Amino acid sequence: MTPVFSHGSLRLYLLSLLSEGPKHGYELIQALSDRFGGTYSPSAGTIYPRLGKLEEDGLVTKESDGRKTVYSITDAGRRELDSRRSDLDAIELEVTDSVRRLADEVRTGVTDAMRSLKADLAAAARQAKQSATSAPFVSTDSPDPRTTSRVALHDADAVLADFRQAVRSELRGHVSAGGEVTHALVSQLKSELDRVQDSVRAALGAKQH
Repeated sequence: MTPVFSHGSLRLYLLSLLSEGPKHGYELIQALSDRFGGTYSPSAGTIYPRLGKLEEDGLVTKESDGRKTVYSITDAGRRELDSRRSDLDAIELEVTDSVRRLADEVRTGVTDAMRSLKADLAAAARQAKQSATSAPFVSTDSPDPRTTSRVALHDADAVLADFRQAVRSELRGHVSAGGEVTHALVSQLKSELDRVQDSVRAALGAKQH
């Protein structure tokens, strides 16, 4: 993912968020995530060192509230913020541009994930058809249909398990990389799976006739 804040911008933006009221670390992370529409969420390792530096510089204070540490802006922090209003306005423009850029990256990532899913679904459909229409080799003079069916069913189970694992890995890897899984994507996945199921049913019906 490309950088979201330029050097020093996040520090000033944290001051701006604290000027709205005291917050603990998670609230600051959530506030940033909300500002970016969920396309960016900073890690604790990004936020807390900057809060520590702001405290060293006397721009924020912290106090314990049970198990949480609450940060508040100081008078010096407000003066710093007031003296850098033009910089803060520029940062707001940076945030707007970053949201648009990150949204484009998410859309590209989802599109790539959909292409991969469609390929996996097509492969699974072909394998399911082959399992339904071609009996496996059984080394007996008079193969028992129930035996061959059990072997084929075992193969089908393996195909389905492999497919499920592959799709789960695709989705989880996409989310771990910062991508988004939307309800539209889930609906499309369900639609594709329904189509595969219909194809298997049709093949089984043809086999019975």
